[in-house]
Order: sequence, then structure tokens, then C-alpha cells
Amino acid sequence: MGAESGIFVLLCVMVDNNSKISNGVKQLLEKVWEKHDLSEGELSLIQRAYDFAKKAHEGQTRSSGEPYITHPVAVAMKLAEMRLDVATICAALLHDVCEDTSCSSETIKKEFGEEIAFLVEGVTKLDKIQFRGIERSAESLRKMFLAVAEDIRVVLIKLMDRWHNAETLSSLPPEKQKRIALETLEVYAPTAYRLGIGEIKGHLEDLSFPYVYPKEYEWLVAQVETPLEERGVYVASLTPILRKELQNEGIIPLDIHGRAKRYYSLYKKLLKYEMDLEKVYDLVAVRVIVNTIEECYGTLGVIHKLWKPIPGLVKDYIALPKPNGYRSLHTTVFGPDGIITEFQIRTAAMHEEAERGIAAHWAYADAKGTKGYRGRRASFADTKEMRWVEQLQEWQKNFENPDEFLESVKIDFFKNRIFVLTPKGEVFDLPEGSTPIDFAYQVHTAVGDAAAGAKVNSKIVPLDYELKNGDVVEIMTQKGKKPSQDW
Repeated sequence: MGAESGIFVLLCVMVDNNSKISNGVKQLLEKVWEKHDLSEGELSLIQRAYDFAKKAHEGQTRSSGEPYITHPVAVAMKLAEMRLDVATICAALLHDVCEDTSCSSETIKKEFGEEIAFLVEGVTKLDKIQFRGIERSAESLRKMFLAVAEDIRVVLIKLMDRWHNAETLSSLPPEKQKRIALETLEVYAPTAYRLGIGEIKGHLEDLSFPYVYPKEYEWLVAQVETPLEERGVYVASLTPILRKELQNEGIIPLDIHGRAKRYYSLYKKLLKYEMDLEKVYDLVAVRVIVNTIEECYGTLGVIHKLWKPIPGLVKDYIALPKPNGYRSLHTTVFGPDGIITEFQIRTAAMHEEAERGIAAHWAYADAKGTKGYRGRRASFADTKEMRWVEQLQEWQKNFENPDEFLESVKIDFFKNRIFVLTPKGEVFDLPEGSTPIDFAYQVHTAVGDAAAGAKVNSKIVPLDYELKNGDVVEIMTQKGKKPSQDW
């Protein structure tokens, strides 16, 4: 049976009469099929993961009343759109099984192998981390996400999980809405930004904005509705002028389109300008996608020939990329009728990286058409500094064999640090080799002085026990206790 007829049979089997769930899986497999040249065995593995998750979550519903399985299917679809590998898609389908059902990680390992079990276990660990609105803990949480996850794919599953949860906030009680939305703004969106995933960052911010700052959101939407419509018409009118001039210079653009500034990003910018919308020039930016870097600079010249640039607002992020790897040329000009207009010029590869960040390097088929991920490994075990963003961007350059990129991508940027939690989910950053005593004094001197015992992950351990990443530590104190000489 050919691969195409195989997918057809699989899709037919999955469609039962009563379910939008089945339609969801059908869409998922079609999405995966569209993005990946998968074997029947790989498609069958996705089907098995779905069947397993559906059975495990049987009878469970979301706050919206929908069957619970709609959530892992939605997360898996988002990852399929990002062209992540089959193991990641299966782990997404299974990501809540160990947390919300009686299924153990050992069962996942037995049924689906070590790699998928490892990813599921990583997501389960991250699920235990909670942000309590303490500003000083936000940065530790972001670091911990990467230290505990160990594999970038775990972080991506968690980001997609949060994206879908943020999309469905309306069905939750107000207090929970605000807590989740604040956590999304403070922890998840900045993590996406650091990984260079602009699209996810923007979605997470805009989905959370109305719940964290409802009055400000309503004001902003009312203020920009008409200007945005007018800007859209304006961009449509200048596009043919630019396209014609580029063609005269031998540059055939792949795409020219306007992109409205996202609401939360616009709100943050307005805060700098005393909420004066007239001072925001990039309400709608024009994006020009071309074939080569040379054409990027050629396009910049054409734009400056057509319209006078504003001094100081030409930015070359190709020669000097942003710390998260973002590359583009930006220029702001006095456009037709003197309207101030921002242009962003980039290649198709730069555009994909700007939208999908680190995941853009993981297109399933590489330039030679071979399937990636098999045996691909990157280790930064000797890295002692926290320059992990730059290192991530150098990732794909460190492989002699283009067929080897990602069997297990270990994040060792925090090799000399560990991140542990209180039972309430607050994060503490400690040196590697730390003990419960070190943790107790990090919490408070008085807690350290009165420490009489410790529990790690709900089990009693000696006070000289060596803590590990992700441990949940509880210190038992005793009145009148004094520090021991042995400490």
C-alpha cells in the first residue's frame, strides 16, 4: 500500500459519526501530512497516540464543556503547523495524560518509547511550576523553563499548550483568568521572544492583554479601529507603486503586505509616548519579502529613491541581528502624501525565522529533501555563561552532517545552576550541588537557622541531600532549633 493510500485509509478509520474530535484528528493528520513526508508507520504512531490519549481522558471535560481531548489535539495541530517532528506531535497528544489521569510515565515509555516519554515527562514537570506574581521570580521562572525542560521541544509543547489555554480563557472564572493571563504575559511570552518566536509571543500577549488590563484594552481598541482601517487602505495603494519600481530594478518581490502592530505591543509603545497615537509611526508596517540579502539592500535603495527616509530610523538588523536572532532591514520614510510609513525588508528565510524562531530551523525536510532529526545532537556542556540566545542561534551552524540535527537537544546553558521550587511553586536559583540547608537559607535566614528536616518531592531526605533541577523542597522547622556545626 502506498503512503498516500495509507493516509486515506487512516483518515477514513478515524472519522466516526458523532465527533468533532475525529474531525480534529483528521485535520491534524492532514496538517502533518501536508508539512511532513511521513511514512505509514509514523502516521500510525500519531494515530496510536491519539487513541491512547482519547481513552485516558475519556469522560473528562474542559471548563468550556468540550471533551478534554480537544485540548491536546489543538496543541498537536499548532506544533504540526510549526513542522515539528513526529515525537513532538505524539508527546503533545499525550502531554496531559500523566498529570490528569492514572497513567504513569513508565506506561508511556512502554507504549511509545523513551523519547516520547521523556518529552511528556518534561511537560509534566513544567506543569508544576506556577507564577505567583512576584516580579523577582519571573526571570528565574523563564530560566527554569529551559533548565528543567532539558529539550527545546518540551518548551515548545508548553508554549503551544499555553497558547491554546489562553485562547479558551473566557470559560474560566475571573480570578483564574487574570492569574493565567498575567503568568502568560510575564513568563510565557518573554520565553517565546527569547527563542525568537515572534508569532507566538504576539499571540500570547494579545490573548492575555484583555484579562490583565481590561480597561486599557477597551480604550485602545476604540482608539485604533478607524486609524487601522485607513492605514490598511493606504498600504494597499502604495503596494503597486513599490512593486513596479522594484521590477524596473530587476527585483521581483516574493510578497508585499501590510502588518498591523499587535495590540499589546502598541499599548507598550504608547506608554512611552504619553498615549499619543499620532507619535506611533508603525501602526501598520509594510513588509517586503525578497529572495536574497542583496535584494534586501537593493529594495532599501528603491524605497529611499521613491520616498525620503527619516534620519535615525534606518535600522540594519541583518548586519547586526537582535539578541534573539531577528534579522531584517527597517526604514521609516515620508510616503505618499507625506504619511510616515515603516518598511521591513527581509528574505523568506528571515521571515520564517522571525515568525517561528528556533523552530524555523527544524523544517522536517532539509534543503536536500532528507528527513531531519535523526541522531542530531547539540551539547553546550562547557558553556558557563548565560548567553543561551546567541548559542541557540548558532545551533544549526555546528553540524558537519546536515542530516544530523536533533535526536535529543540538551540545554546545558545552566550547567552550574539548579532551579528548585517551594511547595507553592516559587522558584529559587541555587548553585549546583546545593542541599536543603542551602535552600532553607535562600528562603530566609530564620528558616535556615530553625531547619530540622526536609522533604524533597514529598519524601523525607537528609539535610545534606544533593538537590536536582525541578525538585520541590519543603523545610521542616523546629522552635528553638540552632544551626549545627556539621552544616
